[in-house]
Amino acid sequence: MKTITAITPQVKNAKRCNIFLDGEFLCGMELETVVKNRLKAGMQIDEDTLEKVQLESERSVALDRAMTFLSGSVKSEKQTRDYLKEKGFTPAVCDNVIEKLKEYGFLDDEYYAKRYVETYSDKKGAFLLKQELKRKGMDEETAENALSDLGDQTDAAIAVAEKYARGKKSDAQTLQKTYRYLISKGFSFDEADTAVKRLKGDEE
Repeated sequence: MKTITAITPQVKNAKRCNIFLDGEFLCGMELETVVKNRLKAGMQIDEDTLEKVQLESERSVALDRAMTFLSGSVKSEKQTRDYLKEKGFTPAVCDNVIEKLKEYGFLDDEYYAKRYVETYSDKKGAFLLKQELKRKGMDEETAENALSDLGDQTDAAIAVAEKYARGKKSDAQTLQKTYRYLISKGFSFDEADTAVKRLKGDEE
């Protein structure tokens, strides 16, 4: 058993409280849920019981929060889960909401990954796009599938190089910096090399 050491109001939402067990933050909870379950500082309770209380009482609250979060733009499963955790929902509630969102068709990592590649493939190379997809929670297969139709990005690399070098002195140092910049943006060595040569005027 553990002890509820504090129940404090959340700064940004007066209708929610933060629950602390043995001095450590456990989760957020609706004030109505706290009152209904007669939770108070000094009470002896186990963590599983508190998680069960939140799951039973706040699944709809968490689902509404997630739906609002998703309304602005397409998000990945990881981004949505991280958002719910940040709002103080327990892993059990997060799992429940994620499954509901996937069931309703509001979360689809394969769709998200393809949209992400379509949106940024004119600014970033395949290597960087894959890194970013993985940071957003995509597994290897999902990331690879999203990049499968990308093809050669030489034209994109040339456009990025021209934009980067615009207004800069046309010399060897600028070309070197442009090449390094393209590599940092995830373009391949060949794509970066062709773009720099085009910038230099070596190719038609």
